[in-house]
Amino acid sequence: MYAPRAMPVRHRLLPDGHIVVTGAAGDFAFFDSDEFDRFRTFPHRLDLRKQADLRARFLLTDGAMSRGMQRLLASRIAAKRETVTAGPSLHIIVPTLQCAHSCQYCQVSRSLDDNGHTMSLSDLNAACDTILESKSNQLTVEFQGGDPLLRFDLVKHAILRIREGAAANRRIRFVVASTLHQLDDAMCAFFKEHSVYMSTSLDGPRALHNANRPTPGRNAYERTLAGIQLAREKIGADAVAALMTTTKASLAFPEAIVDEYVRQGFREIFLRPLSSYGFAKRNQNLLGYSVQDFLNFYRRGLDRVMYWNQRGLELREVYASILLNKMLSTFDAGYVDLQSPTGAGSSVLVYNYDGFVYPSDEARMLAETGDRSLRMGRIGESLNELFNSPVRQQLVEASDVRFMSDCLDCAYNLYCSPNPVDAQAQHGTMNVAAGTTEHCQRHTALFDAIFSTLRTADEDTSALLHEWAQVRETCANA
Repeated sequence: MYAPRAMPVRHRLLPDGHIVVTGAAGDFAFFDSDEFDRFRTFPHRLDLRKQADLRARFLLTDGAMSRGMQRLLASRIAAKRETVTAGPSLHIIVPTLQCAHSCQYCQVSRSLDDNGHTMSLSDLNAACDTILESKSNQLTVEFQGGDPLLRFDLVKHAILRIREGAAANRRIRFVVASTLHQLDDAMCAFFKEHSVYMSTSLDGPRALHNANRPTPGRNAYERTLAGIQLAREKIGADAVAALMTTTKASLAFPEAIVDEYVRQGFREIFLRPLSSYGFAKRNQNLLGYSVQDFLNFYRRGLDRVMYWNQRGLELREVYASILLNKMLSTFDAGYVDLQSPTGAGSSVLVYNYDGFVYPSDEARMLAETGDRSLRMGRIGESLNELFNSPVRQQLVEASDVRFMSDCLDCAYNLYCSPNPVDAQAQHGTMNVAAGTTEHCQRHTALFDAIFSTLRTADEDTSALLHEWAQVRETCANA
């Protein structure tokens, strides 16, 4: 009879003094310091129930692993990588940069003039045809801007072309990201007919939203709410989702922001940090804040979300759901920024108004300030050509945790990934030590916080967190 022994694992000391241990397939367990010492040296001295639990999690074994268990472990690891290997499933079309807003944190230049800021019809047709080359059975086609509704004619044309060219059994989900200020009954009728979802920005209560997202009439908040109401009435009650962006002005109001989402009838909120890309990077003195500032804001916001759930109101925090999906689910929802190798250029492609294809929305934002190093190719090139482009190969090499020194021994190795696009934006190169990037520091702290929450969760909270971990499309496309 073989004595139990610990399998190869990674571990991390959490801020609360406990230790989290993670295995090859992403299973994990918590230990106090004494238990952890026994686990590493004399695992047979652990409580028998603890030993059984660790075996089930591929953290403890009795001798050599059987061939069947080896296949099961390999299959579970492969399932975690499936969204990257399945091909591009998220395709973003940027038909125009036109927008009436002048948001302080906007990452791109914007203009009311469509001259030079709008995609040509030939490029739009070519982008649609490239999208249909994707082998993925489920596609999401998202229209970004600017504000795509200012060129509804192009959005409508693209949706019809993709619908006509797609196989009858292919599942295609369309999303239009807009302020909704231009939304009208005719647009709603078309969107309803083609099952199009709307996504908008709501940064919080009136004063905060209007400060972050100024318009000439200073009534951005009222017009956004009117657009949300129209979409719900004409397209469907669940046809519109909202996203917020955390600026320096937001940091003092996490509870008020969460309460605003509750007041407006939303059942999800994404407590999303500011992205320092493109033109937003120039406003860092006005808008920026530290990782710790965001973490403090996030914890308070998450506590407020829990407050509402404890009172019987269903409200999901999307960032936590993304991390919990990584930690608790066998199947990865495919959040682009935490894929290894990166989902940028592999599971997502962006067809920009300028006639070029980029690996992510953030990469095309960099191009607006002159850094065009992440262009994968021209619109009209085949998926095979885009996938074999030098840019995509560089992205893959700069985000494979198997070869990144800062990631090799990290307990969150299977949940996370370096973000080469973020590194390019912050440091001017993709090849930097992951631990020096804001992306790594923020997600390490967030995983710490979520693991600590899981460890101390009561039965009801644990059930809620496991429910949040279930695969949902908003996780994949957030």
